[in-house]
Amino acid sequence: MNEIKVPELAESITEGTIAEWLVKKGDNIEKGDPVVELETDKVNVEVNSDFSGVITEIIREEGDDVEVGDIIAKIDENSEAGGDTSQEENEPAESKAKENEQKKEEPKQEDKQADKEETQSKGDVIASPAARKRARELNIDLSKVSPRDPLGRIRPEDVDAAASSSKENTKPAKEDKKSKEKTEFDKPVERVKMSRRRQTIAKRLVDVQHEAAMLTTFNEVDLTNVMKLRSERKEKFIEKHGVKLGFMSFFTKAVVGALKEFPLLNAEIQDNEIVIKKFYDIGIAVSTDDGLVVPVVRDADRLDFAGVEKEIGNLGKKARDKKLEMSELQGGSFTITNGGTFGSMLSTPILNAPQVGILGMHNIQKRAMVMPDDSIEVRPMMYIALSYDHRIVDGKEAVQFLVRVKQLLEDPYDLLLEG
Repeated sequence: MNEIKVPELAESITEGTIAEWLVKKGDNIEKGDPVVELETDKVNVEVNSDFSGVITEIIREEGDDVEVGDIIAKIDENSEAGGDTSQEENEPAESKAKENEQKKEEPKQEDKQADKEETQSKGDVIASPAARKRARELNIDLSKVSPRDPLGRIRPEDVDAAASSSKENTKPAKEDKKSKEKTEFDKPVERVKMSRRRQTIAKRLVDVQHEAAMLTTFNEVDLTNVMKLRSERKEKFIEKHGVKLGFMSFFTKAVVGALKEFPLLNAEIQDNEIVIKKFYDIGIAVSTDDGLVVPVVRDADRLDFAGVEKEIGNLGKKARDKKLEMSELQGGSFTITNGGTFGSMLSTPILNAPQVGILGMHNIQKRAMVMPDDSIEVRPMMYIALSYDHRIVDGKEAVQFLVRVKQLLEDPYDLLLEG
């Protein structure tokens, strides 16, 4: 009998959550076949079998938290698929008799109800297996237990604390009244377990607001020339490069140009030092069904417009298909997020720590603008926002950075020639 264990996932990742079993008990698999999908803080990872044979036992269920080295299933190299079923069909009469005796000794109705309640609560709360067992022993409803873990995971000591509190504060004579009041005034709700990635996103967003002195400055960009240039070059660009000339390549190139002039926005704080990065790895925020991820376009300064567009398209597709590798999410120096794809007019982006700058793009809207000669023209305008860490970036520098991005976008021909 061989064991399937949680493998080493990445240098900084030691645990994950079982997102989906790709096999079931009794399945015949080959060495190298994917057997389970694990959700980690950043990406989903498929675990492949190191053996050929039949899955004889699924030890950990979907939704369970597991750590590197945990045994999650067992596989028998000498069994055949469906072996369990045929064995049951050919059992001798003596085995059948024993089975009937066991049925007579089935758990009491109270135990069945406890099993049912535990199963129902399983999808409602985040709790360790030990906590679930303890809750059943003490007849505690996990949905009413307050976790001390900042990520909301219930542990055995939380269950014990809830049990003690219940004994001290609840009087039997008033239980029926309280239950009735809850029934009368409760409103319908739905509890959905937060995915591991959503928990991590939530924690990091809160952490960065506690740790960084975050401010945001705004400006607006006239995209007339960008749209004109795209219209002029789009057909030849597709013919030559096999990819569309989009807005993201213009913004990426403009950001790189501005970062070269204002290097503190391409830095991070490490203890009492400022680490100024001499490379331009630009993170592009991508929204997926499981939450926001930020894959990184490496060495964006060395890519031409077609290279940037291809890389962004490739990373976006991998993000939506859950095929991103850990290396594609690490080490960015600055981030761009485009809320305009969802219709956002104005927003305050949150820093992607440890980075100290993030540019927010927004929806393009035609607006009446006063020209230098006092004439009024309808122009495609976009609000842009720069959130920055005021600990190392002064307001003057942040404003000048955003103005430079605006200038590069409003006169994009030089960008295209340079890229």
